[in-house]
Amino acid sequence: MKKLLSHPYFNIADQNIFRVLLFFAAVVFSGCSAKKQDAKVRETVLLTEGWKFFNGQNDNAYLKSFDDLAWETVTVPHDWAIKGPFDKKWDMQKVAIVQNGEKEATEKTGRTGALPHIGTGWYRKTFKLPEFKEDKKALLVFEGAMSEPEVYLNGKKVGEWAYGYSYFYIDITKDLLVGEENTLAVKLTNKEYSSRWYPGAGLFRKVSVVVKNRESFDQWGTFITTPLITSDKATVNIKSEVTGSGVVMVTKILDAIGKEIATLTSEDKKGKLFEQNIMVPNPQLWSPETPYLYTAVTQLYLGKTLKDEVHTKFGIREIKYEPQKGFSLNGKVTKFKGVCLHHDLGPLGAAVNKSAMRRQLTILKDLGCNAIRSSHNMPSFEQLELADEMGFMFLAESFDEWAKPKVENGYHRFFEEYAEKDIVNLVRATRNHPSIVMWSSGNEVPDQYGAEGITRAKFLQDVFHREDPTRPVTVGMDQVKQTMQSGFGALLDVPGLNYRVHLYEDAYKAFPQGFILGSETASTVSSRGIYKFPVVQAKEKQYEDLQCSSYDLGACSWSNVPDEDFVLQDDKPWVIGEFVWTGFDYLGEPTPYDERWPSRSSYFGISDLAGLPKDRFYLYRSRWNTKDETLHILPHWNWDGREGQTTPVFVYTNYDSAELFINGKSMGVQKRSNATPQNRYRLMWMDVKYEPGTVKVVAFDKSGKPVAEKEIKTAGKPHKIVLDPDRKSLTANGEDISFITASVVDKNGVLCPTATNQLNFKVSGAGTYRAACNGDATSTEMFHLNTMKLFSGKLVVLVQLAKEAGNIQLEVTGDGLETATVKLISKK
Repeated sequence: MKKLLSHPYFNIADQNIFRVLLFFAAVVFSGCSAKKQDAKVRETVLLTEGWKFFNGQNDNAYLKSFDDLAWETVTVPHDWAIKGPFDKKWDMQKVAIVQNGEKEATEKTGRTGALPHIGTGWYRKTFKLPEFKEDKKALLVFEGAMSEPEVYLNGKKVGEWAYGYSYFYIDITKDLLVGEENTLAVKLTNKEYSSRWYPGAGLFRKVSVVVKNRESFDQWGTFITTPLITSDKATVNIKSEVTGSGVVMVTKILDAIGKEIATLTSEDKKGKLFEQNIMVPNPQLWSPETPYLYTAVTQLYLGKTLKDEVHTKFGIREIKYEPQKGFSLNGKVTKFKGVCLHHDLGPLGAAVNKSAMRRQLTILKDLGCNAIRSSHNMPSFEQLELADEMGFMFLAESFDEWAKPKVENGYHRFFEEYAEKDIVNLVRATRNHPSIVMWSSGNEVPDQYGAEGITRAKFLQDVFHREDPTRPVTVGMDQVKQTMQSGFGALLDVPGLNYRVHLYEDAYKAFPQGFILGSETASTVSSRGIYKFPVVQAKEKQYEDLQCSSYDLGACSWSNVPDEDFVLQDDKPWVIGEFVWTGFDYLGEPTPYDERWPSRSSYFGISDLAGLPKDRFYLYRSRWNTKDETLHILPHWNWDGREGQTTPVFVYTNYDSAELFINGKSMGVQKRSNATPQNRYRLMWMDVKYEPGTVKVVAFDKSGKPVAEKEIKTAGKPHKIVLDPDRKSLTANGEDISFITASVVDKNGVLCPTATNQLNFKVSGAGTYRAACNGDATSTEMFHLNTMKLFSGKLVVLVQLAKEAGNIQLEVTGDGLETATVKLISKK
C-alpha cells in the first residue's frame, strides 16, 4: 500500500472521543450566469443551459471545430438514461450475488434499473468568461460525472477522472481563451457490469468554473472546527490554505441573520497555511432540533487590496463516541434514527434537483428520522446543504468496492490509483458541514477477508484521519464472524454491522470499541397498498404479481423485520443507532424479484419510489417521532370476495393500547407486550373476519382514557380525481418542482385503494410537465410521458417551474372520472 500524502492538519489526539463542528466552503452558484461575492475577486459561473448531448461514439467530438448542431440540447444536471425505455436487455447481469448468499450465477434482469445507462455519452458547451484576464486563475469544477469522465477544452485534453460519484476540479488557467468563446467537451463511459444498482448516466451533478485572483484561497482549502464549547463562548478554529505571498487574512463571523459577531486579522502564515482561533459569545448549538448555522467570511488582502473572499457556513456542535455510553451530541446521548438513501430521485433519475431532495427530507422529518447515510457513495453538495439547514446528522460514505470486485467493472479497477484522491476530495469538499458526524470508507467490501483487507482498511481510515482528525470512520460489515476473528472490525473507529442481529452481542464482546452501530438494518420488503394472505412472517416470499405484502413481515434471506432492530436499539445502550435500508425505494435491486421481469426497482423503501409512505412508514414513525401522534390502520378495507375470511388488522401507534371496531362491533383491546418483538411494537388483531363497512380504532393513554381515534371505510366505485400538491407557491428559477399527489375517491370522498385507472396530465402557464411516478416496482411506463396508471389508488405528478414568474395549472383526466385541476403560483 502506498505511503500517505502528508497534510498539515494531521493530529489525532484521541481516537476514543471525537469532538467537532463544521460546514462546507460554499460559494453560491446560479444559472449559466454568475453570482458574485465580489466581481473583482471571485466569480463562480454555473454551466447549466445550452449543453449539446450525443449518446454514442464519436472520435472527433472533442475538437473545437466539431459541428454539434444536430445534437440534443440539454440542461445540466442531466441523466441521459432516465427517459428509457425500460427493457430487461439493458445491463442484464448473469451473476451470483455473493452478499445475498448466492452460489450459482443466474440472470438478473432489473438489477441496475433496466434503463439504458450503458455506453458512451458526449457533452459539449461553449462559454465566455468576461471576468477572466491573464492575471487570473480558473478552475473547472465537476461535482459528479457518471462515469470515467475525459475532459477537453478547446480541443485539448485537460483532465480525467474515474469514479462517477467523486468531486474533482481541473486548473484550466493556461488553456482558456481570453475574451473568446471556449469549447468544453466531456466524454463519459458507462461499462456494463459496473454497478449493483441504477447509477444514472451523464453530467448528473453541477459543473462550474471558478475565476479568481492568483492570490486566493485554495479550492476546498478552508477547514473550520470548534474545539472548545461552553455555555457562554465557543472557540472557532479556522485553517485556510492560500496561494500568494505577503497576504493578510481577515475573518468575520456572522450569525444566522447576517449580523457580525466576531472578527480577526492574521498576518502570519506557516507555508501556505493561515490558522485563526476566534471566540464566539453565547454560541447557538447545531442539532437536528435546532440546526443553527453561522457564516465565516474569509478575506485575503494584499496591502489594502481585497484579493479573495469566500463565505463558509458552519455550525457549532460537539460529538463524542464513548464505550458503553455510545454517541453524544452536545453532551446529550443520542441514538441514530437513520435511513440509507441511494442517490437517484425516482422519476428524475440521478440528476440532482434540490427541491426533490428537500421534499425527501421533509418526509423524513415527519417520520422522526434524524440521520442519513449516503449509500454507497459520496453525497451531493445539495443534500449536505439541506441536511445542515433542516437538521439531519450525516454518515458520508465513499465506496462500495475496494480492491476486490463485487461486479466485473466496478471501482476495484481504480482503487490503487484513485482511492486516496477520492477520499481527499470527499473530505476537503464537505468537512465543514456540521451535519456530517461520521465517515464510511466502504460497504460490505469483499476485502473484509484476509490480511490485505485489514491493511486497506487501516490505509483508508488513516487518510480520513489525516484530512479530518475530528470525526470517526466506519465500514458497513456483513461478514461479521470473519471480522471478529481477523481483527478487521477491531481496527475501525466505529464497528458498523449490516444486518446480523443475532451477532450483535457477540460483536460487542469481541470488539474493543464498547459500542456497535447498525450501519444497515432491516431490509424489510413491501409494496405500498398491497396485502397478502395468510399473514405470516416469511423470508424470500414471492407472489405471482411480483409484489410484496405491506403487513411488513417479509424480509430477505439475510435481513429481518424492523421489530428485531427496535429491540436492540431500545434495550442495549451500547447500540448507538441504526440506518434503515432504505428511506425510499430506488431504481434497481428489485429483491426478492431480481430474476423476474419486469421488476426493476426496489421494495425496501419506507416510502415508495414516488415518495408516498408505505404502511411501514407509520411503524417507524410511531417509534421515532416522539412529538406527534401516530395512529395508522392497515390493511385497506376493500376486499371483494373475502367476505367472512380472516383478514388481520394491524395498528401502528405511539399509544400503548387500543380497541378495534368493525362496523361498530368491538374486536377487543390489544396492549403492547414483550411476548414477541411484533407484540412489543404493533397492535395486532389476527382473527378479524372481513365484512365491508367501517374499521375504527380507539387509542388509550397510559391511564386507559380514550385519547384518539381513526377510521377507514370500504370505498365504492372510482368517481373523481383529487389533487394534493406538496407546495402551491414556488420559486420561478427553472428548477423548482411541485410534487402533486393524484388519487381517486368514490362519490363520498373515500379513497379507492385498489384503483388502477389510467390518468392523463396537462400543464399550462409558467411551468412544464416533468414526470409522474406511481411507486409500482413492476411498471414499465416511462416517467416523462404525460400518462400513467394509478397504483393502489395513487400516483405523483411533477410540475417544474419556468424561470418566468406566473400562474401554472395542472389538469388531470381519466376515463369515467371527474376531472381535477390545481393551480400553482411561481414568484421570483
